[in-house]
Amino acid sequence: MATSFIRRRDVLTAIATVPLVAVPFIRRAAAAEFSLKIAHPLAVAHPTNTRLLEAADKINKDTDGRVELRIFPNGQLGGEADTLSQLRSGAVEGYVIGGLVVSTVVPAAALDGTGFAFSDASKVWPAMDGKLGAHIRDAFAKSNLYATRTSWDLGFREITTSVKPIRTVSDLAGLKIRVPSAAAYTSLFRALDAAPTSVQFTDVYPALQTRIVDAQENPLSLIVTSRFHEVQKFCSLTNHIWQGNWVLFNGRAWKGIPEKLQAIVEDRLNEAGRAQRSDLAGLEQSYRDTMIKSGIVFNDVDADSFRAKLKSAGYYTDMRRKFGDQAFDILAEATGTSLG
Repeated sequence: MATSFIRRRDVLTAIATVPLVAVPFIRRAAAAEFSLKIAHPLAVAHPTNTRLLEAADKINKDTDGRVELRIFPNGQLGGEADTLSQLRSGAVEGYVIGGLVVSTVVPAAALDGTGFAFSDASKVWPAMDGKLGAHIRDAFAKSNLYATRTSWDLGFREITTSVKPIRTVSDLAGLKIRVPSAAAYTSLFRALDAAPTSVQFTDVYPALQTRIVDAQENPLSLIVTSRFHEVQKFCSLTNHIWQGNWVLFNGRAWKGIPEKLQAIVEDRLNEAGRAQRSDLAGLEQSYRDTMIKSGIVFNDVDADSFRAKLKSAGYYTDMRRKFGDQAFDILAEATGTSLG
């Protein structure tokens, strides 16, 4: 009996001294060396979120688990202004957001969001992948924000209302319309004689439902995935602003990642961004169909009346003064428009 006891004890002692790597069934996965929180305001169902999750999986695999992207959709980490503040402080390492929101701290980020600058989608990607996009990325870098090379699509912004269709600029007079918390949106709609009201994205649905505001403006993808069409009646295809999203990183957090790993993160996010562009283009008609089935009535607009109003209100003169001649000329060349 004694001998048997000693043997069992010896066996247990031997097992206890075996390195964990030799006992895979009790080994815990190593924590990522670089764990990055990536926030965005879009719904879980939006193609942006889908492609971010896909990129995160590939990055984790390609870096052998050294880099982990933790995706937080639907404004989980706060509203737009709050999350931007967290990005700048480093509390959030990454933020996928439109340039107009970031323009509160990087004015040049609003350059591509100048009202009625892009006449159609064919002008967008040559501009954003060329000199215009490079100019904006340089401005981010000067504010300690790193933007990946490929901007993601959000689409042309359209106006929905619960009260009436918008056909000419005069229909906007006095309209209570929700806009994001950024001066670029407010200045545009004030120049169009509307009554813009800033509401955080996560609060837009109840604001429309309770008629705090009578209208909002967003790309069709956001209108559908955030269900705004459920509490609106009309959609006017104004195409007043094209908006993309930038994948932004806190500058210190980005510089803290070794260059070889940076290259993997950059390449995978750029790849995901190009795929997301295609996703959104392919879904555009389905978004319209969904809205029509819910009872939304679509209409086209007299775009010339909007541009004429902006010119007479001095909007384009103000934008040139704000961005500077060089930047505004880059925009005009990229979009093929005179812009006032």
